[in-house]
Parts: sequence; C-alpha cells; structure tokens
Amino acid sequence: MQSSRGRVHSGEWPAVALSFAYFFCVLAAYYVIRPLREQLAAAVGSTQLPWFYGATFVGTLLLTPLFGALVTRWPRRVVMPLVYVFFIACLIGFVPLFAWPELLTPRTLGILFFVWVSVFNLFVVSVFWSFMSDIWSTEQARRLFPVIAVAGTLGAVAGPTLTRSLVGVIGVAPLLVVSAVLLCAALGCVVALGRWARVHGARRHEPGHEAAVGGGMFDGLKQVFADPFIRSMSILLLLADGIGTVNYALVADYSGATFADAVARTRFAANVDLAGNVLTAITQLTLTRWLLPRKGPGIVIMLWALASIAVLLLVLFAPDPRAPLLFGMPAVAIALIVSRGLAYGMAEPARHSLYTRVPRNVRYKGQNAVDTAVWRFGDLSIALGMNGLRLLGIGTAGFAGISATAAVIAAGIGWRLSRRTEGAVVPPTGTPASP
Repeated sequence: MQSSRGRVHSGEWPAVALSFAYFFCVLAAYYVIRPLREQLAAAVGSTQLPWFYGATFVGTLLLTPLFGALVTRWPRRVVMPLVYVFFIACLIGFVPLFAWPELLTPRTLGILFFVWVSVFNLFVVSVFWSFMSDIWSTEQARRLFPVIAVAGTLGAVAGPTLTRSLVGVIGVAPLLVVSAVLLCAALGCVVALGRWARVHGARRHEPGHEAAVGGGMFDGLKQVFADPFIRSMSILLLLADGIGTVNYALVADYSGATFADAVARTRFAANVDLAGNVLTAITQLTLTRWLLPRKGPGIVIMLWALASIAVLLLVLFAPDPRAPLLFGMPAVAIALIVSRGLAYGMAEPARHSLYTRVPRNVRYKGQNAVDTAVWRFGDLSIALGMNGLRLLGIGTAGFAGISATAAVIAAGIGWRLSRRTEGAVVPPTGTPASP
C-alpha cells in the first residue's frame, strides 16, 4: 500500500533494530581508524597512491576467492561470524606495531596499514550488504535499506568524532582496540540477526536459504565477465570510483601541501569525513527514504550522478579550487564531501537493493567480487591514469571534467540496470542471473 512505503512494519522491528546496530558498529569501527590511514596517504602524496592501491588490489584479489570458498562450503551462520573474527584478530595484531614504532619503518607500516584498512573496509561492508540482501525481500529492501543505511552513516559520524576526541588523549594504538570492541558488538548482532532470519525472515521458506551457496571459489570473479548483471554492476562501480578516487586524490594533495604535521592532517581528514557523513545521514533520512520505495533505484542513482556533476563543475570553474570557499573548505574538499555523502546516502542503498533480485550465488560471490576486487582495480587504474595524465599537463580542472563525464555515463547505466532488473524473474538458487 502507498501508506506503508518507507515505513517499518511491526514484525520487522526486531531485525531492523539488529541490522541498525550491526551497521552502526561496522562503520564506526572503520571510521575510528580511517583518519589514521588518510594522514598516511597525505604524508606521501597522491602520486604514491598507485603503490597503495596496487597492493590493496592484490590483497582483495587474493581474499575474494577465499571468501568464495567459504560461502561455497559453509552455511551462512558459520561464514558471517568467521569473517568478523578474522578482522578483529587483525586489529589486535596491529596494536604493538603502532605502540612500538621501532618494530617497522614508518613507510612500511604506512603501506601495510593503508592496504589492510582498505581491504578491511571493503570486506566487512560487502559482507554486511550480502547478508542484508539475503534476508530481506525486494519490497523490504526498498523500504528498509535507506533506514538501515542511516545506521552506517551514524556510525561513520561517530567514528571520526571518537578519533578526533581521543587521539590527543589516548594516542593512536588504543584507537585500534576501540575499533575492535565495536567490531565485537557487530559480531553479536550478526549471530542474533541470523537466528531471527531462520524463524521470521522473508526468505526463510526459499530452498537452501541459509545453506552453503555451492559452486566454485572463483565464481565471483568469473561472474564479473560472464554474468550480464554483475558485468553492468562492475562498470557502474568503476564509473562511481572514477568520481570518488579523483576527488580523494585531489584532497590528499591539498592536505599534504597545506598541513605540516600528522595531527593536523588527521584532524582535517576527520572533519571532511564528518561533513560528508552528516550529509549522508540527512539524505538517507529524507530524500532516499522517500524516493527509493516510490520511484525505484534508477531515479535515485540518476539524482546522485547529477549532484556529483554539479559539484565537479564547481571545481572546474572555480578561480582557485584549493582556496577556502565555504566553512574554510576549498572547492576540491566540497566536491569530495558532496559526491561521497550522496554516494553513500543515495547510490549505495539503491545499488544494493538491486541484488535482492538475483540468486544467492550472485548475492554473495558476485556482489563481493564487485565490492572488493573490482573496486580496488578501479582505484589502481584511476590512480595510475591520473599520474599519466599529469605528465600530459592535466590539472585539477581537467580531472574534474573527466569525473563529470563519468557521472553522466553512470547515470545512464544505473537507469538501464534498474529498468532491466524490475522485469527480471529471480532464477532458482545457484543459477546465474540474466536480467
């Protein structure tokens, strides 16, 4: 019914609350340590990002088949907790490396931590959305994903706020323990939510709704090339990455040239994250929550792309894109805040809602491959491309123009994917999707 669009039904509240707490803890855990990664990147400059992205791509390329092997052989109730236990153990393992800097050189630790945090972010968030698309129906996803996504945004606001408040009091190493505690809370939500889904979930009557997915460990990577839906989702993500990575590199250069020490760079990165995440929360609570259940994901993705074009044009035509423009932020930072804020506030809930229309093999393996290996391949390719274009004399305005073009193409692909998926019949579990 029209009146129920965008609302949580009475029987859904326990699972929505658990999903809310789960995503809050996951994103808060990541954003507590993200500013540490950002200041390391700013310290070396964006020309070194291809090395960071290249190592991250290799890491995700190795882990994606391992995740595929897990979901192939083990049921959801085993795989989900195991992923988070692994990352909790890694967080604790980094504590002595930060507490005693003499154990590794700063550059070695910087590369290692940048790569690990990047992999950590992609996998814990990708696994979260795979879980969500596995327990909610398509109709529920449209109503509830914008609500659930707010929790991640609140966690993303809480994370840098904690970092900004605590880094000068407890230092860097204890922040890793704070992140690990939050991830432990997320693990508790995973277990409780899995129990709820087995009894009350919308997909509980589907054959094999919680069983091992089956297939092969390389299915996810194969689907990127062989499955029409996953191939289109990969292109859409690469285009979105063309916006985000360019903006990120421009802001990293600005931060490195403007701030002289790690504390100032960390504080600036936290401020950028905080502003973007506040914008995300406002968008999720208003525009996306209203639009997604009524108009579908295609319209939502198109509006995100149009807004990104607008702020990129601001960078393109600003007299000095690095001069303070609004609240002390230059045009390059404003473009990053707006495009990132709307990407997570609008495009991500819409994009992930499309996965509810495909079989479990694609929900877990294909979706994970797109959100990890494809994403980091995009980071690497774009960073290398930027270095090459710099040699040809391309500057900030030129990169903004290229990103705006990517946004135009992304709008068209998002609209086409949405229309094709609307009319698709979900194939039986384990068969490829062909929307």
